[in-house]
Amino acid sequence: MRAVTVSPKFQVVIPKNIRDSMGIVSGQKMQMLTYRNRIEMIPIKPMEKMRGLLKGIDTEVQRDDDRI
Repeated sequence: MRAVTVSPKFQVVIPKNIRDSMGIVSGQKMQMLTYRNRIEMIPIKPMEKMRGLLKGIDTEVQRDDDRI
């Protein structure tokens, strides 16, 4: 775990090894949320990169007998 410093403008620098491992690039948007007592940053990926993400997922839905 690496510690980062919050600047006077409340900015932080994501360490290079984390940027590289997550594929984060300059100008990329991040979603930030709080969970319990921590802040999480989630990279927002372009929709084109999401293609095939759910490949092979079971889409069968069990329905009641009175439903079509």
